[in-house]
Amino acid sequence: MPNSDDLKFSDFTTGEKARIAVLIARMGKRGLADDGTERVDLSDLKRRVTRIEKKALRRKNGK
Repeated sequence: MPNSDDLKFSDFTTGEKARIAVLIARMGKRGLADDGTERVDLSDLKRRVTRIEKKALRRKNGK
């Protein structure tokens, strides 16, 4: 996962910002749907956010 120091909010495109916002909202929704067992799996959504961050980092570094 990219370091938070490497990316700024302005490094993301508008579409990426919107997709990350939607994914974070979905994470929150899953967290609220938990029945107290704390066995909510957010790994798939976290992977998607990480992919978006890596794409923005590659674009920023010109690779």
